[in-house]
Amino acid sequence: KGCEITIPPKWGPLSGAELLEQLNGHDAVLCSPDAYHADVFNTQEGKALKIISRWGVGYDSINIPDATAAGIPVAYTPGLLDEAVADYAFALLLTMARRTFSVHQTMREGGWKAEWGVDLGSKTLGVIGCGRIGRAVVKRASGFNMKVLSYDVMPHPDAKAMGVDFVDLDTLLKESDFITIHAALNEENKGMIGVEQLKSMKSDAILVNTARGAHVNEEALAQALNGGWIAGAALDAFIKEPLPKNHPFRSAPNLLLSPHQASSSRETGERVSMAAAEAIVDLMEGRRPKLLVNPETLDQPQLRAKLNEL
Repeated sequence: KGCEITIPPKWGPLSGAELLEQLNGHDAVLCSPDAYHADVFNTQEGKALKIISRWGVGYDSINIPDATAAGIPVAYTPGLLDEAVADYAFALLLTMARRTFSVHQTMREGGWKAEWGVDLGSKTLGVIGCGRIGRAVVKRASGFNMKVLSYDVMPHPDAKAMGVDFVDLDTLLKESDFITIHAALNEENKGMIGVEQLKSMKSDAILVNTARGAHVNEEALAQALNGGWIAGAALDAFIKEPLPKNHPFRSAPNLLLSPHQASSSRETGERVSMAAAEAIVDLMEGRRPKLLVNPETLDQPQLRAKLNEL
């Protein structure tokens, strides 16, 4: 057996027309940030899909009810990039704490000026979303003797055993020296960090976001940085990606920008890519993919009919 693989000509989210062009004549897709919804599934190209395999743990770019209605299973790869993202989030936190990003730039421009940073020991870390990635960050924080607070709508018992104190979001924002976001994006937490939340944070607080850009009101954060409401931020996710060249973040002070690469380690990339590809192969060869968001589609007549055509 064999298959034909098509790789899009560009890296990054595809427009609707570009996406349909790439889907034409294909039975399956291994995707990352592209948007899949009824407008795609109702086209000839979309109706031909047998499976969507999402590279990574977040699948908010895929409308799951629409995919389910179309009889298209959606696979994803949780648990494989937790350590890489946690490493990166903590690296951003350390970079902001010790000002290494700004002194590097000063020296690149010919200067020589040391800056005073802050210790992590005895500081309070606020973790918004204490799932697999959040708990991996907690492990790293424990090595720096940080106190950890967390806000999560479903507190995990493993986190409690690690010494995490679960509090409401207002308390976390007011008491934390560093705040890192690791929550899955949904309608309830879009824009959860806005003007009111930023004003409630400590004036020397640092915000880190390696989750989804839509968790943060970007206009409010730019205002907060320009107004000195908080000490700084490090962002690896944005509402629109790539980040527009004229975005206010590009001129905001005390802001470290990163092109959504927290999970981009070679080892993690290999593991996630293999798992995402295996989900497609499993379905095509009559096996049940290991991790499906909507497993009920496996019993739907639309999917069975399409698989019988292979």
